[in-house]
Amino acid sequence: MEIKEERASDEAQQFLPSSQIDSLGEPQLTSIQRIANEPKLEFSLACKDLVAATRDRKLNTFIQVSVVHPAEHVLTRYSSTEIVEGTRDPLFLTGVTFPPEYPIYEETKIKLTVYDVKDKSQDTVHTTVLPDHKEPRTDVGRSFLGFTTFTVGDLVKSKEQQLTLTLRTSDGGKTVGTIEVNLVNMGELEDGEPGHVTTDSQDQKLLCFLPLKSCKRGFLSAASAHNTENLERMADRKAKEECALVRECTASEGISGKDNLPSLNAVLKNPICKLYRFPTSDNKWMRIREQMAETILSFHVPKELINLHIKEDMRRNQELKDLGELAPHWDNMRKSVIAHCDQMLSMYQDTLAELGKHTGSSFKSSCSKGEKTLEFIPINLHLQRMHVHSPLLKDALYDVITVGAPAAHFQGFKNGGLRKLLSKFETERRNTGYQCIYYSPENTAKAKEVLSNINHLQPLISSHADLLLNSASQHSPDSLKNSLKMLSEKTELFVHAFKDQLVRSALLALYTARPGCVLKKPAVPRNSAEEGDDLKHQDHPSQVKRQDSIPHHSEYDEEEWDRVWANVGKSLNCVIAMVDKLLEKDNSGNTKEGETDPSTADCKHAGSDWYEQLYPLVITLKDCMGEVVTRAKQSMAFVLLQELACGLPQCLMLTLRRDIVFSQALAGLVCGFIIKLHTGLHDQGFLQQLHTVGLLVQYEGLLSTYSEEAGMLEDMAVGISDLQKVMFKVIEAKSEDFLPIITGRREHYVIEVQLPAKMFELLPQEIKEGKLLRMYPVLFNVGINEQQTLADRFGDTTLQENINQENLQLLKEYYNLFTEKMPPDCLPHFQEQNDLKGLLESLHQSIQAKKRKNVEIMWLAATICRKLNGVRFTCCKSAKDRTSMSVTLEQCSILRDEHQLHKDFFIRALDCMRREGCRIENVLKNVKCRKYAFNMIQLMAFPKYYRPPEGTYGKSDT
Repeated sequence: MEIKEERASDEAQQFLPSSQIDSLGEPQLTSIQRIANEPKLEFSLACKDLVAATRDRKLNTFIQVSVVHPAEHVLTRYSSTEIVEGTRDPLFLTGVTFPPEYPIYEETKIKLTVYDVKDKSQDTVHTTVLPDHKEPRTDVGRSFLGFTTFTVGDLVKSKEQQLTLTLRTSDGGKTVGTIEVNLVNMGELEDGEPGHVTTDSQDQKLLCFLPLKSCKRGFLSAASAHNTENLERMADRKAKEECALVRECTASEGISGKDNLPSLNAVLKNPICKLYRFPTSDNKWMRIREQMAETILSFHVPKELINLHIKEDMRRNQELKDLGELAPHWDNMRKSVIAHCDQMLSMYQDTLAELGKHTGSSFKSSCSKGEKTLEFIPINLHLQRMHVHSPLLKDALYDVITVGAPAAHFQGFKNGGLRKLLSKFETERRNTGYQCIYYSPENTAKAKEVLSNINHLQPLISSHADLLLNSASQHSPDSLKNSLKMLSEKTELFVHAFKDQLVRSALLALYTARPGCVLKKPAVPRNSAEEGDDLKHQDHPSQVKRQDSIPHHSEYDEEEWDRVWANVGKSLNCVIAMVDKLLEKDNSGNTKEGETDPSTADCKHAGSDWYEQLYPLVITLKDCMGEVVTRAKQSMAFVLLQELACGLPQCLMLTLRRDIVFSQALAGLVCGFIIKLHTGLHDQGFLQQLHTVGLLVQYEGLLSTYSEEAGMLEDMAVGISDLQKVMFKVIEAKSEDFLPIITGRREHYVIEVQLPAKMFELLPQEIKEGKLLRMYPVLFNVGINEQQTLADRFGDTTLQENINQENLQLLKEYYNLFTEKMPPDCLPHFQEQNDLKGLLESLHQSIQAKKRKNVEIMWLAATICRKLNGVRFTCCKSAKDRTSMSVTLEQCSILRDEHQLHKDFFIRALDCMRREGCRIENVLKNVKCRKYAFNMIQLMAFPKYYRPPEGTYGKSDT
């Protein structure tokens, strides 16, 4: 019999689908069908009366679970339990779960092999494939005790949903104990009958495995709470009655779980699921399902973003070319800038083309973080979810997005990260005034905003003007009024966009850059806004005079721009006056006619008359607007030319670096928002908070402030801060494509999240009407590794201290906004505002204390985030090792603080999750090895609760 090792990350791809199995002539197999997106099969394990090789030997046992696939006749090692020490009656807290896509049938055989571990440091990382009939060598740190097998059908059809099996030695002759297998039902359907049998398209029998609606929990006596054997026996006595009710916290009576699946499945892929059972402080059982999934947003968001960058840069390059004739110095500068920009544009296009060729996994492994073609892709982005079902408490979901710190790894960190590089660049740019004109970052941002407004508003105004003329030709008063209203609103926005002094000063600067310019000393300048107001009273078209383009070889009048700019408002006033006149005349004509209906010919004649009177005024408005657009575009393009020219090529390289870091950060944010929106769809308080205040997004950083990681932290701080310029909008999906749509430019992005119609209807009216939803990102970082020890003792921790203090103020601002805009009862009853005030004060004190490796900062920030309905992120260099330690610690802390995990089982639960949970599978996905990349010396520098269990770490690629 062939034996192979299971790889959790691609379980579903290793086996043939049932339809292909049938085509090979294999017998039909009876499949197990579960609730959509729920695991197909889950069971827990316990042993009794195990026989040791020597009488005085205290057994340290674990069970290896293997699967025999009937169609392929191979034995696949699937999973293992944790190691239970010092007992012959071990009760295993780690269960076995098979994901929805796993090809398991009633005929599938499960093999359970029990091992006694002698050296944990060697055993856990052992991955050698062993023949089925042979015991492992003793030098691998474990010895074979016994094995047993059963079919899935035996378990699911058993009356008590429990099997008691005999363990035998490899020759089958000697009994060495028993194993109890208990079926776990962690799910509920609103409607359905247990044991219902249906048929699929291949006429295979599908066993629909539906849990009961009632749930009774097994009680444990206080006296036996610390005794593993008694825990096991008392749990088993109640196993017949147990039905773990796992219902999504967001489930509603009005919408089925199936309605939630399409849009969520559109972004989450390749889920991994683990099952645990832990005792509570009141001696009952809770069940935990730990899940991890990657997301196709890892590639979708960067590709959309790069595409927007390409379009934006192409527009900018064309605007630079459209500046017209310039003096030789400025013209040479423009040519140099355009050459560099074209080169950078080509690089973006090549990157997008390479990403378009990518197939396979939808995540970027930690080993690929330095690859140039993948530098826009976030590292190891996953959703980490813990689903808790505990007695007497409501089911709860806890989500954390895990991702490598957004950083430009391919660019390197020799000169630091973005925070330092941007500051240095701005200082140097101020000192290059002899080469070009210095504009502050605020002015260059304003120039980009003006250009964006022009590109957005000009086609809208033109379209509304055409609609106005169309309404006039049809002699439709109501349509004419509506068209005028829309035209007026957009034109007023257009006029206000140019009130800034920057446009006037940039026009003058551009004129001085023309060949042979002559300046005229201006008269006393008039306030452009006042002039615009005065012009509102002048409404005859003959008063509007079009201006020539900016003169090249004549005297330049600085007030000319004010007149050109004001002509748009005057033209609009002329249109408004004419429409009012036409409507007034139409109303008086209708009054004279009384009840006599006008003929069709009269309507046509009146419509023609309206059109003829409005047409020249609308054309004048368009011409005036076109003149403003030409001048404003050229002036703002000249500002951008200065920004680029003052720092070539560093300016473009910094833009590239910032784009790379922002792309990684945005992909994680979009994933986090979509998950949060789905889980909070039925929480009216959260939805009100979302559109009234905005969403808190809290990042936990574990980077050190030493060497390269200091540069990563600088990149990460800027990338997360840049997320403030992102707004979200929820729209109703019009097709089966639920992927988010990204629009905007570098200074402002809008992410449109699509929801199916049934889910969209659950949203408040404000969100359904398209209100933009704000994000409030905050970052708190505490280095915990050996490099941070060096930074604490011999280096500099100012970067970390400054980041934490700055983001504490941002968090306080969000809290103040929250308390100001939200009613006091919007938080759940156990999350009172006094608690939040106390937590914020504790966080403030912890940051001010400047204590080394003060991980309490992260615990407090995470707790505040959850209480404020925020999205949690945890990041280290690659989101693989330190992130795993932090996430599992957070999960167990939540179980202890919110779900009464028994205090004596805290460390054991922590070890279970780190040894056999989703995070070790994440390590396997990244480096093809089940070892955290720590060594003993490194771990000595780690805080106590951030150290993995013995045997789960060793030398590994990161």
